[in-house]
Amino acid sequence: MGEDDAPAALALARRVAACLAADPAVEAVALAGSRAGPLAEAGSDVDLYVYAARQPPEALRTAAAAGARRLELGNRFFEPGDEWTDGETGLGVDVMYRTPAWMESQLDRVLVRHEPSVGYSTALWHSVRVAVPLFDRSGWLAALQARARAPYPEPLRRAVVAHNQPLLRSTQSSFLAQLRSAVARGDAVAVNHRTAAMLASTFDLLFALNRATHPGEKRLLAHAASSCPLRPEGLEGLVAALLRAVPGPGAVEAADALGESIDRLLAAEGLLP
Repeated sequence: MGEDDAPAALALARRVAACLAADPAVEAVALAGSRAGPLAEAGSDVDLYVYAARQPPEALRTAAAAGARRLELGNRFFEPGDEWTDGETGLGVDVMYRTPAWMESQLDRVLVRHEPSVGYSTALWHSVRVAVPLFDRSGWLAALQARARAPYPEPLRRAVVAHNQPLLRSTQSSFLAQLRSAVARGDAVAVNHRTAAMLASTFDLLFALNRATHPGEKRLLAHAASSCPLRPEGLEGLVAALLRAVPGPGAVEAADALGESIDRLLAAEGLLP
């Protein structure tokens, strides 16, 4: 595909959605992932969410992938789904199956009960908010997205901070403490693992601080630059310094500097626990 493959990607998404919508159990289909946002690039996968009380029959799912290369039906490694490479465009297709009730419960978790997680607290909420509807049998998806456009609740903002901030550096089992131990014993795999966990909580804090929903795993620095006016000065440099230092002893100092920069922001907002 060329540099501007967005029209072909959208046409492919619509074709797959129309095929799966032939199953009356399918309530809605939405385009998600990079293709639903401003940071898509040539070659980005076509990610689809299919909302149904049950998965469509295998024959229909196979038909939706007509002409595919390397078709994988029934993957359950992350979410239930099917994956393939489209034979015509060469684009990857990732179809994920979710029940409407489960998705509603995920919005309840953050918008009603204000429950955080360790990293990615509002990523599922974000996935609903920015998805592009392709099929909506009864208007359920439109209603769900209207609900997802609600402002970021202040109790949730404070809960995300209270849940993630101590894990950066404060507690005995903080990511910084675990990182220091892993470096001391020369455990490069553990250093990498704890660094990734610390970054996940760091960005969860950053998006919550700015009352922005979490965009997921990819291009977080770019998302932070566009949606987080409150962010550490030189954030890109702080993250780069940490990644350069892994797995050596400099990772501890770099992680501490990143955590300190986040704490200063939280303190300025009166959110430091």
